[in-house]
Amino acid sequence: MESSNSDCIFCLIVADQAPATVVRRWADVIAITPRHPVTPGHVLVIPAVHVADVEVNPAVSALTMTAAAELAGEHPACNVITSRGADATQKVFHLHIHVVPRRAGDGLALPWSA
Repeated sequence: MESSNSDCIFCLIVADQAPATVVRRWADVIAITPRHPVTPGHVLVIPAVHVADVEVNPAVSALTMTAAAELAGEHPACNVITSRGADATQKVFHLHIHVVPRRAGDGLALPWSA
């Protein structure tokens, strides 16, 4: 596990070397507004250390999920989503968890159904 990666946009954001709208900061995690939020209030929860995905470091994943759960608790309904690997639609290889507030009729369809 690297502490940071100079080629990683999320590492640059955490280091205040790239622009982002920071919604909240914790000791080891930040939440930012994504460039293209899919619903109002959509945030990305990102660990301060460079971890490629949820499997790499379970302790960092747990800290990040704890922050995501705190944010999720502020909404009556939301999706909490992370992806691991390109085949699972991961595009930025730095762990990030989407907290996506949902509302009836918001028109956002997930790519699967229960």
